[in-house]
Amino acid sequence: MSDKLKKLTGRDPRDFEPMAYSLVNMPDVDLFCELVEQDDFLFDFVKQNVAYRIEKNLNKSNYLNLLKLLKCYSPSYEDTIVSTLAKFADEDLTDIMLDLLENGDENEKTYCASFFSKIQDPLALEYLRENAFSPNSFLSANCISALAAFGDREVYNKALEKINSNDEFEQLDGVKCLVSYGDKKALPEIINTIKTSSMAENMAAEIPYLCNIQELIKTNKSDGLYILNLIVNGLGEISALSQVFDFQLYEIFEYLINNELTSQSALVLINAKDKFETLTENDEYLYDESKDVKQEIFDIKKLLSSLHNEVLEPLTEKELDENSIFIYTVLDYTKNTELVRKLLHSNNQTVILKSIETLKKLNNLKQEDKDCALNNITNENIKNIINAI
Repeated sequence: MSDKLKKLTGRDPRDFEPMAYSLVNMPDVDLFCELVEQDDFLFDFVKQNVAYRIEKNLNKSNYLNLLKLLKCYSPSYEDTIVSTLAKFADEDLTDIMLDLLENGDENEKTYCASFFSKIQDPLALEYLRENAFSPNSFLSANCISALAAFGDREVYNKALEKINSNDEFEQLDGVKCLVSYGDKKALPEIINTIKTSSMAENMAAEIPYLCNIQELIKTNKSDGLYILNLIVNGLGEISALSQVFDFQLYEIFEYLINNELTSQSALVLINAKDKFETLTENDEYLYDESKDVKQEIFDIKKLLSSLHNEVLEPLTEKELDENSIFIYTVLDYTKNTELVRKLLHSNNQTVILKSIETLKKLNNLKQEDKDCALNNITNENIKNIINAI
């Protein structure tokens, strides 16, 4: 970290005030780009302080200097930059932003898309639509948010088509798009897609940005708990641990614990308890996390550690049903071999395979179990796996 950046992010006004003034008025593009490069290593409160220091130095005579900073994108400073540009926007600036939205690099386009969510020039629509499904998640999200502000539904309708595609990456793009639109009417269709997708955890991690999960649990308990369970599964692999704050997991688990347990909520809590034990017992998960994230993870673990599996597990047996959306999770934790054996007659061949694996894990697999399973299996790949167990 350069001396300039240390001063800009420091606590002494004698250091950070001249640095912030210089950054805005030169402008010091190199300093700003270094600041952006440090995004992952600076605490949120430090970035908030820097954003305020930059904003404090912006005015009608120097705001155009911000255009030189658009080459370096950061969500931490986006609002400061875009709000200032929108505040002083005139026809000339709007033309410049239109040109950058069409011809700029991805960072410039990302800022510009956010700008046109505030300054709704219809000439921007074409370029916003073009970039709505960009691989760059920041650019895509900003374009879609701008289109939503315009009330434009063309990309929204394309997203609805995508979630019904046979291509699961297309489905994921569609889910992300619909979430960025912020229209909760799409939620039932999104959840239906998630229930049949092998990328369910990826899609579920988007849902909290469309709908508060605790509220979803209150209005549709089964679907809400299903999404929560998928989020728990993906935490640390698909979702960053810092997202525990976005997901409000502590509050949700506290709510579940303090309300009457059902077979599904008990199962989700067992799964969560196991997950957070894993997260805290492996240094690889927490090594690079901030102090705040580590503390939240340990606080959630402490909350869940008050639960006793021997109390929760009997409640979950109702989910040992091939039609349960929690069937694969309950098979990870059940000890009821009698009910597991009944699943060997399932119409779902993947459930039969998982049941055989469960009996094996419980050291209770018999040859007659394998014979029973094989009699109900037509898929040659699954037959081969069972024979190899």
